Amino acid sequence: MINVIKSEDRYHADHGWLDTRWHFSFGDYYDEENMNWGPLRVFNDDVIKVGGGFGAHPHRDMEIVTYVIDGVLEHQDNLGHKAQLKAGEVQLMSAGKGIVHAEYNPSKTQNVHLLQLWIMPRTKNLTPRWDQRPYDLAQRTGKLLPVISSGDVPNTMPIDQDATIYVSHLKSGTSVTHESAPKRHAYLFVIKGELDVNGQALKQGDQARIADEPSLKLNATQESELILLDMAA
Repeated sequence: MINVIKSEDRYHADHGWLDTRWHFSFGDYYDEENMNWGPLRVFNDDVIKVGGGFGAHPHRDMEIVTYVIDGVLEHQDNLGHKAQLKAGEVQLMSAGKGIVHAEYNPSKTQNVHLLQLWIMPRTKNLTPRWDQRPYDLAQRTGKLLPVISSGDVPNTMPIDQDATIYVSHLKSGTSVTHESAPKRHAYLFVIKGELDVNGQALKQGDQARIADEPSLKLNATQESELILLDMAA
C-alpha cells in the first residue's frame, strides 16, 4: 500500500518569521485521524526567516531529528551544547527524561529551510543525548545513505526505536531500490525534484505513507533529493 499525499494537502501556517508545513497533528492543528505513521509522530517542513527562531523550550521522551536543506540553524541546550547545523547535516536530540533547547536562524541574509522529525521512543526516562554529523552531497548521491538507526547500522546516530532514516540525491534518470522486511512501514518525502515510486508519481513536497511493500523502486524523473524512513509498524 502506497498512499500519496500531495504537497498542497499539508497543513500550512505562515507566522511571519516561520513558514511551516506540518504532516501530522501539531501545535494548533489537530486531526485525530492524522496523529502519526507508526512511531513517526511529527514531520515538519520549516522555513525560519532571517533572525527568527524558537526560544528555549522543553522536550521529553522523544527522538528528535533535524535535517537542514538550505541555510544554517543554530542550536543551544541545557546540556551545554552549542552548534551550527549547515545544509546536508543531521542533528539528533534524544530528549529522554528532559532537555531544554533553543534553535534559531543566525543569518542576517539567508532563510534556513529544514525538516524536523519526532520519533516516539520505545523507552521513557532515558538519559538525554545530543549528536550532530555532516553528510556531503557525494555521500548521498546515487544511493540511500543511512544517517539514523536503532544502532544496528554502521556510521549512523542511534535512537531508541526500530527505525532507519535515509537521505538521497538522485540525478535525473537514475534509481535506487529499497528492500524491507515484512509488516513494516515506510515514509517517503520528496525534498526537491520528482520521483516515480513503484509506478506512482511524486513531486516536490509530496509524501508517501507506505505499508507492507517489500521492495520500493525510486526512479528520479528529475534531479531529486529525498528522505526515506523504514520503521516498525
